[in-house]
This record gives sequence, C-alpha cells and structure tokens, in this order.
Amino acid sequence: MLLDEDPATLIHHTIGNFNIQPDKQAVTRINDSLSALQQSRDLQIREAESALRKLARNLNAINAQYEEAVAVHDSTKHAGEIVELDTKKFRIAKAASELEIESERLESELEMLKERLADLEAQGLEGDETTRREREAEDSTILRLKIYRSLGIDIEPDEAGNFKRAIIRNSRKGDVHVVNIDPKFSQFFYAKYFWSTMQG
Repeated sequence: MLLDEDPATLIHHTIGNFNIQPDKQAVTRINDSLSALQQSRDLQIREAESALRKLARNLNAINAQYEEAVAVHDSTKHAGEIVELDTKKFRIAKAASELEIESERLESELEMLKERLADLEAQGLEGDETTRREREAEDSTILRLKIYRSLGIDIEPDEAGNFKRAIIRNSRKGDVHVVNIDPKFSQFFYAKYFWSTMQG
C-alpha cells in the first residue's frame, strides 16, 4: 500500500467532488424539449384545423356561387367553372392530406422522444449498468492518480495504457526522480522506494 489510510475512506472523502449536475440539466433539457414539441404539435394541429375550416367555408361559398352561376350562364362557361371548382377541391383535399401526414409524423416523433425519456429515467442519473461500471473503473483510476500526484508522484502510461513509469518530485530538496516500474518487483518494494525517495 502506498498510503496508511484505507483507500475506501479516501474514495468516500472524494464522493463530494463528483458532479451530477450536467446529467440533471440534460434530463431537464429533454423534458423542456418534449414540452416544446408537444406545444408546437398542438399549435400546428390547431392551425391546420383552422385552415381546414376556412377552406371548407370557401368551398361552401364557391359551391353557392356555382349553383347561382348555373342558372344564368351558358353550358360552356359552366363547364369551365366546374373544372376550376374541381381543381380547387383537389387542392383542398391534397392540403388536408398533407396536414394529416404531418400530424402523424409529429405524433410518431413525440412517441419516440417519450420512449427515449423513459429509458433515461429508467437508467437514472448514473446511466445504465455498463456506463456505471465504466465510470466506476475510470473514476477509480483517476482517484489513484490524483492521490499519487498530491504526494508528488506522477504516473505515466505507455502507448498500451499501462503505467510503467513514475516521476517522483521531492519539493523540499527540489529533486526529480524517474523510476521505470518493472513487474518483477513487488508493490511493497516500490511503495517503500517511493516513500524513501519522497522523504529523502
């Protein structure tokens, strides 16, 4: 052991340094996005319904005009007006169909976002099991490196990520020692050597 104090105690003391506020903010942003999406969808539906009612009123007015025109115009002109009315009816039907498709798309997108939110809520602020394990392993390594650094020891990894070299600084004497870590020597040997170098 490099330290006299139990590592579990040191880890417990550092828990207060963990920051989960960004995760809480992410969940809040998702909720805000869902609320904004729902409001936008409701607004679009209301606008579509209003447009459809307006188009229906226009259609009724045009039909009334058409019926009135039938009595006073010749058949050729009537035929042209009928074609024009049919074209307008087709455009109205097409617009209504497009609005319905857009509404269905928005509903599908809302359901996907709800499912995503449910997944995030089920995982909690710490994420799923795999994420938690990776974070715990990473936090454990970072914690050890911080403890070593506070003692004046920098542990450097090689290209494979294995810690093979230590730089020991003696602030009292202003010395710097570089130690290559060889697995054939025990941890006790290096702990004793590091300590004597820091105290020397």
